Order: sequence, then C-alpha cells, then structure tokens
Amino acid sequence: MKLPEHGRYDYSAITKRPTYEWPNGARLAVAFCNNIESFAFKTGLGSDPATGTAPQGQRNYAWRDYGNRVGIFNYCDLLDEYRLPGSHNVNSAAIEAYPEIVERLNARGDEYIGHGRTNAERQDILWEADEAQLIAECTEVIARLSGKPVHGWLGPYMAQSNCTLDLLKEAGYTYVMDWPADDQPFWMRTRSGPILSVPYPVELNDSPAIVFRQHSAREFAQMMIDQFTEMLRLSAKRPLVYSVVFHPFIFGQPFRMAALRWALDEILKRRGDLWITTPGGIAEYCAKLPPGIVPGSEIGTPNR
Repeated sequence: MKLPEHGRYDYSAITKRPTYEWPNGARLAVAFCNNIESFAFKTGLGSDPATGTAPQGQRNYAWRDYGNRVGIFNYCDLLDEYRLPGSHNVNSAAIEAYPEIVERLNARGDEYIGHGRTNAERQDILWEADEAQLIAECTEVIARLSGKPVHGWLGPYMAQSNCTLDLLKEAGYTYVMDWPADDQPFWMRTRSGPILSVPYPVELNDSPAIVFRQHSAREFAQMMIDQFTEMLRLSAKRPLVYSVVFHPFIFGQPFRMAALRWALDEILKRRGDLWITTPGGIAEYCAKLPPGIVPGSEIGTPNR
C-alpha cells in the first residue's frame, strides 16, 4: 500500500540525531508566542468563548476584540515585569487597524511573525496566485509597520496548501511554525531550497485547550509546568524547544493572568539553565550550525 506523502522532510528519530547546545550551554530553549488577530464582523471564521463554533455575531466578535483593546497590553505588561522577550504572530489587518499595538511592540523590540491578513480566512483553500498575493500583502504591511523584515510564518489556523512552503521560501521567509512534528527544529524541502520548521505546539496552546477542550486557566498553567519539568529533564539527553502559545483575548483576561503568573514563577526558577528567546532567535541560531547537525540540513537541494 502506498499512502500519499508530502515529500517535505524525511523521517528522523530524535534518539539518533547529533547533539548540540543552545547559547550559553543551555539545553532547553524557551519561547512564548502570542497571536494578534483580527476578524470580520458577523461573517467569516472565528472562535467563540462558549461553544467554540457558534455563528459569528457581535458577542464573539467583541470577546475577541477584547484582546486588541485590553488583553495585549496586559500581556505586554507581564512580559515587561518578567523581563521576557516577545514574539507575536500578527494578522496584518490587525496591526494596520490598531497602531497603538504597533507602538507598544516596537518599543519593546519584539519579533513580528507573519500570520496572514486576518483569521477570518484560511489560506489553504486559495489558488496559488491568490495565496501568493495574501503572503505578499501580509509581508509588506508587517515590514512597513515594524520597520524590520519578516522571517517567520504561521498560517491562520496553522493551515497550508500544497504550495505554501514554496511560496513562503520564494517570498523570503526562512522559517515556519505550521508543522508540529518535533521538539527540535528541522529543515524542510521547497522548490527553491530549504526552509526551517521551528517547534510550535498544538497542545500547549490556549485556544484549543481553553476554548475547545474547556480547560481552566489553572489546568493550562499546570500543563505549562508539567511540560517544562519533563522537557528540562529530557534536555539532559538532547537540546529541545519549549514553547507556549497565547491569545490575548484568552490569556489577557485578568483571572487567567493570575494563573499564568503562577506558571512563570515556577518555570523561571530555572532561568539560569534556560535560553529564553524567540522563534526567530532559534531559527537564526540553527541556520548557523554546521550541516548534518539539524535534521534535514543535509538535503541541500529541494526535492522536485
């Protein structure tokens, strides 16, 4: 039996790979990722705080808009308090509409990651030319408003078409986070050369955990601590990436912020043993490692 394949990367058992270290001799890289999103009013895609998939109306629109009006500023205050670098997966429509968010992120020097135009749409259902236009529009807006080139991409709903990786590589992107297949970065093939996959969790992500599986904030914070404790233990054997995903309309709510503080207090007790960074920092570091270290770095030319 021959199953359909993607051809983007080869199988690699984590126990058979070369070992390396992160900066300062750390074995566990830590990245906190935040999503800044915009949605259409009473139409398009979007989640709901009560049922997850309710029809689009003013209630769930306003709940999500809380993230852009209040939650993102609560979250940035928390990053300031704990002296943490920030990375943000941004819808270009959101930062065009809300200049105060751009002002805050730029003042902090945070990383912007392309996240499409809006989470009211998906890119995986578009024709190739239309998807290329979506990527180009998002890239131009983020680069113009942030004043920096954009290197990373996370598609709305982590969705990709069969040519997304090719289009991103051709648009100048160096890494993606849509393939949650590993706890280490790995290189993937495109028709124009390799692109890096940086770990980004589906599990340790507040949207599926809290909105769809109805976990409490305390349960999610316990998940953060449990994942961290076990990954720190495992990192004695090999370098790993620990990342957590937030949305400001979810964890920007004050009662959930209290639970997040509890988790951060526990995790940062080991701050001296960690490399606290951003997905872009991880990608930049991996790109400088010798060939044969990061899985897939030996692929060289793309698989055609």
